[in-house]
Formats: sequence, C-alpha cells, structure tokens
Amino acid sequence: MKGRGARAPFGPAHYRRLAPCALQPLRGWGPPDEARLRWLGARKALYGPGMSDSSDVGRYRENWQDEVDSASEYRAMAASEPDPRLAKVYANLAAMEEGHIEFWEDRLRRAGAKVPPRRATWRSRVLAAIARRLGPDLVLATIAAKEAVDQNGYVKQPETAGTAMPGHERWHARVLQQLVSTQPRGLQGSFLGRLEGRHRSVGGNALRAAVLGANDGLCSNLSLVMGVAGASIDSHGILVTGLAGLLAGAGSMALGEWVSVTSSRELAQREIRIEASELREDPEGEGEELKLIYEAKGLSPSEAETMARRLLADRTTAIDALAREELGIDPKELGGSAWEAAAASFVLFALGAVVPILPFLFLTGTPAVASSAVVSALALFALGAAITVFTGAPAWRSGGRQLLLGLAAAGLTFGIGKLIGIAITG
Repeated sequence: MKGRGARAPFGPAHYRRLAPCALQPLRGWGPPDEARLRWLGARKALYGPGMSDSSDVGRYRENWQDEVDSASEYRAMAASEPDPRLAKVYANLAAMEEGHIEFWEDRLRRAGAKVPPRRATWRSRVLAAIARRLGPDLVLATIAAKEAVDQNGYVKQPETAGTAMPGHERWHARVLQQLVSTQPRGLQGSFLGRLEGRHRSVGGNALRAAVLGANDGLCSNLSLVMGVAGASIDSHGILVTGLAGLLAGAGSMALGEWVSVTSSRELAQREIRIEASELREDPEGEGEELKLIYEAKGLSPSEAETMARRLLADRTTAIDALAREELGIDPKELGGSAWEAAAASFVLFALGAVVPILPFLFLTGTPAVASSAVVSALALFALGAAITVFTGAPAWRSGGRQLLLGLAAAGLTFGIGKLIGIAITG
C-alpha cells in the first residue's frame, strides 16, 4: 500500500509514457468509432476513474446540463397536463432524467470536478414556463425534436456502456414522437392502452407560427414605412400609410388563413363522406381495414379483430374510428375553426406591424424616422432570438441574422423611395 510520502514505482507520469505504446495495437481495429471507444476504455484502465481529463469533465457537464433541462421541462409538462394518464407519462420521463442527472453528478465527483447547482438553461426555463401557463402541447413538438436529435448521444460514450441510459433516451424520443404524430385515439402499439383519448387542441408549432406571424408584420410594415419616409412624405402621411399597411396586411393574412382552413375542412368532410359511403356498401371490407390497421400498430390478430368488431357495431363510432385511423382526421375538429385561425393571423400580423409606426404617434420628422428604425431593429433582434427557443440555435446568431435581413429590406425600400421622391420633385 502506498503510504504518505512514499513513492510509487509506477506513478501517473510512468503510465502517461506507457500509454502511447500500450495503445499502439489498437490502431486499425474496426471503424474509427470502435477504435476510439477501445482507446477510451484502455485509457480509463490506465488512468483510473479519477483521472478524467478536461475534455471528459466538459462532456460530463454538458450531459448533466442536458438532463437537468429535460427533467425541468418534463416536470412542467406533467404539472400542466390535464389528462392524468399523460401527466404520469411526463412524470415518469422526468424521473428517468433525474436518475441520469445523478449518474453524471457521480461522474463529476469521481473526476474531482465541482457539481454545480441544478439550474436549467434560459431556453429550457422559457419552454417550462410556456408549458405551465399555456399547456404542454405548445412545447411538445420542440422537445420531441430535441429528443429525436439526442437519442443516440450516449451510444458512443464509454461511461454509459452497459447501462440502460442509451435505451432510455431512445424510448423518450419514441414516446414523444408518438404523442406529436398521432391523432386522438390513434396511438400505436403499446401506447394504445395507456394514452388513448388524448386531444391536442393546439399544434406543437403554434408558438413558432406566432413568432413568424409577428415577424411578417414587422418586416413588411417597416419596409413600407421606410420607403415612404425616403420619399420625403410628412410624418402624418407616413403614419396614415403605416396604419393602412397594417390593416391591409393583417386583413390579407386573415383572409388567406380563413380560406386555407375552410378548404381543408371541406376536403376533410368530403373524405369522411366517402368513407361513410364505403362503410355502408362494404362493412366487412372496412372492418378488415380496421383490423389490419390495429395489427400494424402492435395488437394481436384476435385483439385487433375484437376491437374492429366492437367499433363496427355502431355506425357513428365506426365512421369516427375510420376517419381517425385510416384518414388521420379528427371528425370533431376538422382542422379547427376558420374564424379563430383568421382572427389569430390578423392579431399576430398587427402586433408586428404596429411597431414601426408607434414613434410617429409621438414624434415628427427625422427623429420619428430614426426612432422607428431603432425600435424596429430591437424588435427584429428580439423576434429572431425568440425563435431560438424552438430551434436551439444561438440567440445572438439568429437575432443578428434577423436584424441584418430586416434592416437590409428597410434600407432598400428607403433608397428606392428616396430616388422616387427626387424624381417626382425634379
């Protein structure tokens, strides 16, 4: 045993000198990933679990932070989910992430690194706040996409080899993808019993669409206002033009949304009528279709046949099931209300379009134009940064890109307006 002050015959420096020689035979073994895993395993054997280098510690912290973020998001989703069965699913996911957090905290301690307080990143806190206040459906698609990207992140990490963590991550991605892609009562396989009856009233990309709708209003009206300002029209004329652009743009967006939703609704109704006609003419054939669908989703042939027979016993229930399972249509919603969609589009566009004209309510001349440009620039950056909550990109990069593009469009219209103004005045 090595005592205090005693010198070990083979200390860390000796192993560092030996490591390249000891690992030399690993070169050329299998694909590069396999060779790297073998190298990491051998290095761990040489240096011991407490001799992790800075790259390992950095990776541990990154894994730990990802798990802290995920646990925070799942807890928020569980707390705000009205369906107790789904709330339990989210709570179970959070519990799994808690176990992963403890795993990486143990790794950090063994590496001699400090374990920081468990605090989610700003992006994760925003998602959790949205889930608590507006419901988990609004963030489900974003979190599912993140899990899908990260589901194989532990496969090539030697610390998780032989643990259940890689399987957990793949299962998380599968669960969330099922919830995102499945219509009510249309869940696949083993999800059918636990999660059926779920109704998603708002799509997972609703918040992203809201940000983009406001951005459309901001960019278009800013360009309009700057173009008119470049033509040297007085502040009152610019204000009136900006208000007209707001109303015209918002009205156009609302009308387009109304037509789109109404057309989709009419198409869905037509598909349901065709399905009802087929059910009336060939009930056995439609029952066989339902049976095959449920078999493809993981039910046994006898279970699928029993379910299909039970659904076909009532015509209304059968049409409902065929619409959901075969057509992917919810007969009760049919794409939602066209009027609600139109009103939402109008409001979102108007919220963005009002920003460039606000300074003209209080200022005139050059100060009003300059203030409009500054306020709009801040709003452009804020909207660009806001979308990173869903994309995961750096806020400064997305916000800066949005700022650059928006100001470029405004500068172009200002220059064109200036030329037109000069040409008109002679």
